[in-house]
Amino acid sequence: MELNQLTAISPVDGRYRSKTAALTDYYSEYALIRYRIRVEVEYFIALCGIPLPPLASVDRSKFELLRDIYRTYDERAAQRVKAIERETNHDVKAVEYYLKEEFGRLGMASFGEFIHFGLTSQDINNTAIPLSHKEAVQAVYIPAFSEVLQRLREQASLFAQTPMLARTHGQPASPTRLGKEIAVYVERLEVQFRQLLAVPFSAKFGGATGNFNAHHAACPEIDWKSFADRFVNDTLGLSRSRTTTQIEHYDNLAAQCDAFKRIGNILTDLCRDLWMYISQDYFKQKIVNTEVGSSAMPHKVNPIDFENAEGNLGIANALWEYLAGKLPISRMQRDLTDSTVLRNLGVPMAHTVIALASLTKGLDKLVINPAALEADLLRNWAVVSEGIQTVLRREGYPKPYEALKALTRTGENIDRQKMEAFIDTLDLLPDVKSKLKRITPFNYTGV
Repeated sequence: MELNQLTAISPVDGRYRSKTAALTDYYSEYALIRYRIRVEVEYFIALCGIPLPPLASVDRSKFELLRDIYRTYDERAAQRVKAIERETNHDVKAVEYYLKEEFGRLGMASFGEFIHFGLTSQDINNTAIPLSHKEAVQAVYIPAFSEVLQRLREQASLFAQTPMLARTHGQPASPTRLGKEIAVYVERLEVQFRQLLAVPFSAKFGGATGNFNAHHAACPEIDWKSFADRFVNDTLGLSRSRTTTQIEHYDNLAAQCDAFKRIGNILTDLCRDLWMYISQDYFKQKIVNTEVGSSAMPHKVNPIDFENAEGNLGIANALWEYLAGKLPISRMQRDLTDSTVLRNLGVPMAHTVIALASLTKGLDKLVINPAALEADLLRNWAVVSEGIQTVLRREGYPKPYEALKALTRTGENIDRQKMEAFIDTLDLLPDVKSKLKRITPFNYTGV
């Protein structure tokens, strides 16, 4: 059976392919080969700039042709690398042999032994993967996240003056404003997003056990540590971990995974709150005539976008947490567990992107229902008792908390008339009573 959107085992590549297709350029096997080729080519060019004596005769005008190897990389090239891999049973060595073929095509076969010079596979993997991950975050994650954040900013502004009954422990509480409650999520997300962006995309580049053994043996006169710093930091735009084993220690990648998880937790909290606001009829959802909400109940318009987002965030967060806990742990100078685990880096990113798309869609469908918000406030005049008893404290009134408790904690409904009648019984100056009567569930929303 041919692999396609209908036959794919994972919904990431099946049902949700339209939402995750952009990630193919960064996290697929196809993409990993391209990034490996890119690192190998740039490394060779960097060696030519030391200068390394055996490379002194390299025609510098061919550098752009070398870069075209990864710039024009296509499925044919990927298939050729995979064909070589079937013989070598080694994925990075297959890239090296492929590049030697390409060097021959460009008349540079005599320099072929300086491809992968002094390197181990992890010098390529631990630069190619963080580079692809960095560019995926920049090209896919940040725009998708920014769309959600912008929608929330707009709604926080739009509903800034809309009073809403708050609920603490699920019970009626001092009123708030709908825009402020959305602004809570804006601030939380902005803070965590800044922390995510502050984490470097770290890379390892130092030979078989991190000590440049082969490099130093071949060319001891060269400062290989400085060379590697320039190559990783300046050429590739990553941050070189300088003291390593055979592999990157992944501590910064773990910090990124934790940051993605924290953002995911905040978005999960948002999804659940919006779901509740919809269930309370504070929000209605735009109706699309062709859509079906329930196979049995024709009237249903379900909050499926927020449910879909919550579910995908849950899967993503489970994987982000696992990656953060697993990747920094490796036996001695290395074991291979990181290799197979790291190939799944795109999976939680895919579920995150699916969730962000669903959230954006859900936010765009929200329609405020002022009547429901107003009705809820009218049913709960007791919530102004906090403000009234606080004013009474200021006025020196005896036991104001207890007086309001006796009025409101009876299980009976408190409306405007009952509250004003209570105020009339208080031994206060007329202007104080007048001020107390002006406190309503609609204006008792703080600052």
